[in-house]
Amino acid sequence: MTSSFEVNPYPARLSDAERDRALKVLRDGVAMGRLSHDTFIRRMELALAARRSDELVALTADLPKENRLSRVVFGSVEAVSGFTVRLRRAWQAERLPKLLLPHPGTEQALRIGRDPVNGLRLTHESVSRVHAELTRQGGMWVLRDLGSTNGTTVNGRRVIGAAVVREGDQVSFGNIAFRLSVN
Repeated sequence: MTSSFEVNPYPARLSDAERDRALKVLRDGVAMGRLSHDTFIRRMELALAARRSDELVALTADLPKENRLSRVVFGSVEAVSGFTVRLRRAWQAERLPKLLLPHPGTEQALRIGRDPVNGLRLTHESVSRVHAELTRQGGMWVLRDLGSTNGTTVNGRRVIGAAVVREGDQVSFGNIAFRLSVN
């Protein structure tokens, strides 16, 4: 008796942990100067859309694998050099108004800007009419600048294209700043 079902050798979807590991390798690659920002953004988009593990492997194959020594060295340098930035950010974080992330089941993008049709309307002159967009992709929040005049930043770094954001991150649209929160 023959079966009419095909057996798929690949899992139905990648785990968030597999995707997170690939995104970490890509972030480390851009931090070490191995990837340009444009290449990083494109590979990040491909990683978020990947359906199989071999697709993630192909995106990180040309990047060096992290070894224990490099993790210790880069981690130590990062910890020392970023201390004052983290201290300042922590001091200011509680003073910032919260920006609630949309409910995870929401698949529609949240547009941010001065125009009344945006889901989040900010009426400050430093905010463009259609400034930025927040979407949920592959279990992660992605903030995309939409060609705004005064820029979008995440934790003090300007967003060129898109950036993955998390609860607690500080985001600004022009001169208006928020701390991301889930409640």
